[in-house]
Amino acid sequence: MNSQSRPSPAPRGRTSVPRQSPAQVRIIGGRWKRSLLPVLEAEGLRPTPDRVRETLFNWLGQDLSGMTCLDLFAGSGALGFEAASRGAAAVTLVEANPRVARQLRDNQYRLDATQVKVVQGDAFAVASQMPAASFDVVFLDPPFAEDWIGPALEHAARLSRPGGAVYVETDRALIGPDAPIPASLEIVRQARAGAVHFHLLQHKLTNGAG
Repeated sequence: MNSQSRPSPAPRGRTSVPRQSPAQVRIIGGRWKRSLLPVLEAEGLRPTPDRVRETLFNWLGQDLSGMTCLDLFAGSGALGFEAASRGAAAVTLVEANPRVARQLRDNQYRLDATQVKVVQGDAFAVASQMPAASFDVVFLDPPFAEDWIGPALEHAARLSRPGGAVYVETDRALIGPDAPIPASLEIVRQARAGAVHFHLLQHKLTNGAG
């Protein structure tokens, strides 16, 4: 997850529980299985736990060969590097914090991950410049203290291809009439691990019917 520095409106009724980032993250499958990558300690940076990533990639399928992926709030890069390890053809990691982005590039070099591209910048500004329907999988794990799920999902709906997947990690389930899910996306899987709710959404296929 990314530690964004972008100003935002004060969250409504949400609280942030500080969590210390682990010193390293472990890739759990694919080409770089068991590789350990250093993780900087930074405000809001909260790598996706191993067991959550294992469930996510079971949902996506173990082999992501040929897919293009976007990790919009990269942070540790755990999701993006995991996707690359499992065969993704191109992975874009977006990270606002310069120090964390530099660490991502160091990890990219350490793995010789030529299919991974690190972009340092504000997630929403970078996403707005990307062409529509560019990605097969979009990972969203914004800081829990911010109220960014709605706008992040709007970007993901535009950037994901029909039939593509959007992963969302939050501190509350995306259920009920107030859940900020765009009409083009639907939840197909969801689970919880401790305080973390995680969801897999699919970009609906259109059949041309009115």
